[in-house]
Amino acid sequence: MTMNDPLANLMSKLNNAEKVGRLELEIRPSSKIIVEVLKKLNENLYVGEFTETTTTLGKSIKLNLLHKINKCGAIKPRFSVPADGYEKFEKRYLIAKDFGIIIVSTTQGIMTHTEAEQKGLGGRLLAYCY
Repeated sequence: MTMNDPLANLMSKLNNAEKVGRLELEIRPSSKIIVEVLKKLNENLYVGEFTETTTTLGKSIKLNLLHKINKCGAIKPRFSVPADGYEKFEKRYLIAKDFGIIIVSTTQGIMTHTEAEQKGLGGRLLAYCY
């Protein structure tokens, strides 16, 4: 099985695991972007703690779920957004203003859209969660 977009697969797995009420989720393969996205979801209390392990199959992540996600997904294509252009995408991907997060890759690392707005940074949209 080939995976074209591991981030999209992660978001899909998260959605499905939340719907069926799982307590834990194993994510494979792992990447720097996936780890950073999970850190942002953890900081915003959408997912619990996670641990990264290396096996003979490569890196995998064990993630505890908190059942706080209504919906999440990867944003494709990864739209480029100027520092003042987040509102348009908030309307498109989030169900209400200030409800949920959009995860953005900026020149200063991966952060939420509100952090990027406060710092005056544009970037590329990676994922959303509410």
